[in-house]
Amino acid sequence: KNSSVGWGAMYWQFYQNQEEVEAQGGALKVSKSLYVLKSEGTTKEMIPASQTTLHKGDKVITRLVVTTDRNLEYVALKDLRAACFEPVNQLSGYQWKEGVGYYQTSKDASTQFFFSYLPKGTYVFEYELWVNNSGTFTSGITSLQCQYAPEFVSHSGGERIVVK
Repeated sequence: KNSSVGWGAMYWQFYQNQEEVEAQGGALKVSKSLYVLKSEGTTKEMIPASQTTLHKGDKVITRLVVTTDRNLEYVALKDLRAACFEPVNQLSGYQWKEGVGYYQTSKDASTQFFFSYLPKGTYVFEYELWVNNSGTFTSGITSLQCQYAPEFVSHSGGERIVVK
C-alpha cells in the first residue's frame, strides 16, 4: 500500500529422465548418433549402435552433425557421455576438420568443442570412445549454443544404452 515499485521473477524448473529428452533446434541444429566399429581382418565397418549389442572393450564412434543456416561466431558444442564410455583421445587441442578450426577438450563426463567462427553449412564431427562398463546407462544429450547470441541454441535427444 505504498507507491514503491516492486520487482519479481518466476521460473519453472522440472526434471526429466535423459532418455526422454527430445531433440530441439531451429536455425542451429545438432544430432548425435553412435556407431560400433567392427574389424574383420583389414576391413572396418561402422554399425549403428541401435542395431548391435555393445560389449565391454568395443570401440564406439560418436558422430555429431551440426547444421547452421547463418554464419556464427563463438559457438560451444558440448556432448555429454554415458558413464560406460571413455574417450580414446584424452588430449585437448586445436583441430582443423570439415573446413573449420575448433578447440576440442575431453572432460570427466563430456567432450566439448569450441568454434570461434562457424560458417553457414552442415558439419560432421566424430570422436572415438571405448566401452568400459557393462549395464544399462543413459546417454547424455548434446547441446549447441552461440555464446554471443544465446537465442541460437539446439540440443539432441537422449537415449538408453545397454552394454552386455
